[in-house]
Amino acid sequence: MLDLTYPAFLESELTEDESNPQKALFEVIPCPLEKTVSYGAGTSAGPLALLEASQELERYDGKGFPIKKGIYTSPVINCDQPIEAVIKDLRARTTASVKAGRIPVTLGGEHSLSYGAIMGVVDALDAPVGIIQIDAHADLRVAYQGQKHSHASVMHLCAVERRLPLMQFGIRALCIEEHESRMNEAHISFVDAEKLVTERLMAVDLPEDFPEHVYVTFDVDGLDPSIMPATGTPVPGGLSYYQSLQLIAHALKGRKCVGMDVVELAPIEGQWAWDFTAANLTYRLMGLVSGH
Repeated sequence: MLDLTYPAFLESELTEDESNPQKALFEVIPCPLEKTVSYGAGTSAGPLALLEASQELERYDGKGFPIKKGIYTSPVINCDQPIEAVIKDLRARTTASVKAGRIPVTLGGEHSLSYGAIMGVVDALDAPVGIIQIDAHADLRVAYQGQKHSHASVMHLCAVERRLPLMQFGIRALCIEEHESRMNEAHISFVDAEKLVTERLMAVDLPEDFPEHVYVTFDVDGLDPSIMPATGTPVPGGLSYYQSLQLIAHALKGRKCVGMDVVELAPIEGQWAWDFTAANLTYRLMGLVSGH
């Protein structure tokens, strides 16, 4: 059963038919993981804050009604266990979600969870999967603070070790190791934040050989701190809300999104605007994927 302290996404608006797991296109998976944070804390509170804020969303997202495609919220992943066990459980959950014909939408929690979420989707599909990443950080370290499952290493696991094609948007903080990784791996593409923001780019073509099936991982610190301060590692010079959505919308043209996550929300007590921003972002991503 769903943990009663975690409301379903947009529960205030869902009809019984729209929340039916047998019919829903989207499966929301709360994963309050916080094991390897290295600066500000609070990601364990992110999924609950986002779900609570989602109760204030309207059915109409400005373009259409993603809710009509059905949104089922499944039980919370147990994050009291070791990180390896959390990732294993999440991997199994997203595999089952895809095999049931749904699109898993994992709510974090720190970014390290994305390895389990992505690999579960890969396990379920007999087809290549590419990753679109919105982030302030490259997350391509081999390990960080001795932990290979660090939030700072998640894309190394996916793109370098597992060789999944990767497109990064909005990066503006990376170490020499990560820079060299991007230079040496032909299947890793990127357009960093300074170019995107200063040139006001709203559309970037993916490489021609990028897979048809795409997973979207959205670290909220990819947004500028002026509109998303509620994250553990904010970096100035980030993307705007609509710019990030338009970049994803363009990248998905002619492709199929098979999974997504929204991670690294670290709520600030008494300031609900950022929780609502993350909830609204999640709903808009559902709209982009479903075609409304």
